[in-house]
Amino acid sequence: MTKEFKTLDDFLGTHFIYTYDNGWEYEWYAKNDHTVDYRIHGGMVAGRWVTDQEANIVMLVPGIYKVAWTEPTGTDVALDFVPNEGKLNGTIFFPKWVQDHPEITVTYQNEHIDVMEAAREKYDTYPKLVVPEFAKITYMGDAGQNNEDVISEAPYASLPDDIRAGKYFDANYKRINK
Repeated sequence: MTKEFKTLDDFLGTHFIYTYDNGWEYEWYAKNDHTVDYRIHGGMVAGRWVTDQEANIVMLVPGIYKVAWTEPTGTDVALDFVPNEGKLNGTIFFPKWVQDHPEITVTYQNEHIDVMEAAREKYDTYPKLVVPEFAKITYMGDAGQNNEDVISEAPYASLPDDIRAGKYFDANYKRINK
């Protein structure tokens, strides 16, 4: 995708894959002006995926965007995207229980919110594990807003490479193999 990001509308509907400096790989989609979807391909909670996460999405200055949300797990996330430079900075605030029991979160969150909320009540939430990292954006795609095909299945090992190689979406940004 060769696009210059200037406005919030330029950002909304964009699908990203990025790798943090610590090696964790994430896939993230700005679904609309208040919702994000994502899959986690590497790191402490690899295998986790979420759709329709409510988020605060704003443009700080032309071409720089801040996105922040709190998950049902109690994890807080703040991302600063600088897509024109192919990078972002993210800070994830994991509750103590996620650090101690990450396997509980490695699922499709939307079908297990009750499990996330129960774990949040059962286990310690403090001290939080704060993970501040820079990341390199390795893929950007113009998926359009509210595209349910973007994040629609569990992550698998070659998924990010399939997307980057053009093997996952057709020309209309619909999944090729459903």
